[in-house]
Amino acid sequence: MFERMIQTPLGEIRLRSDGKSLTGLWFIGQVNDTKFNSDIEIKDDLPIFGQVETWLESYFSGEQIPIKIPLQPKGTMFQERVWKILQEIPYGETMTYGEIAQRIAKEKGVETYSAQAVGQAVGKNPISILIPCHRVLGKNGALTGYAGGVHRKEHLLQLERGK
Repeated sequence: MFERMIQTPLGEIRLRSDGKSLTGLWFIGQVNDTKFNSDIEIKDDLPIFGQVETWLESYFSGEQIPIKIPLQPKGTMFQERVWKILQEIPYGETMTYGEIAQRIAKEKGVETYSAQAVGQAVGKNPISILIPCHRVLGKNGALTGYAGGVHRKEHLLQLERGK
């Protein structure tokens, strides 16, 4: 596994890759920020890191660009399903935890599904911004929880809304 640190308008970000795909993107100090370990090699010149940095520069400039970066988040089957739904939320739009739970319930052919379980899966998202967990809101549109901090969530949503 390889890592690189980059600066963004919202603070320093840790990128992690298996060499081909992005496996992690965390704000330094955020909840679930994985710490450096001996199995990680710092590698600034890995092509995937350059792609991510270029994409983030465009994103933070307010550009709406498609994500063509190979992503490889690792989680349970349920977490990965939730993260896939997050990737389908359009730029500048939001969903609630409850709406995601309803969608999963419909897919599973059950009447209801736990919004709290969805919230836990969203909170474990290992690739912030690119898997846009910041686009998920609480009941009635409340800005609840974001591993990178609610202040960053608010900034990302305002950026996407052109404010």
